[in-house]
Amino acid sequence: MIAFVVTVLLVGAVFNIVTWPTFLRRVARDPRARGADGRRTRFFTVHLVLVVIAIALAALFLAGAAMIGFAGF
Repeated sequence: MIAFVVTVLLVGAVFNIVTWPTFLRRVARDPRARGADGRRTRFFTVHLVLVVIAIALAALFLAGAAMIGFAGF
């Protein structure tokens, strides 16, 4: 059971690390990401917050997997 939990956490972390930065690059190229004055819009800011949260969760997943894997909870 411990191996399953560690695997799920690692897969979730890898998914977040691989998927979300790519998503942010696509959002940055979207015309809605910048206003007429060239400044970033709320569209970009909202998606940036989502990516930051996803990467933070990935870090927590990695820390949890390490703690469970090494301590054997």
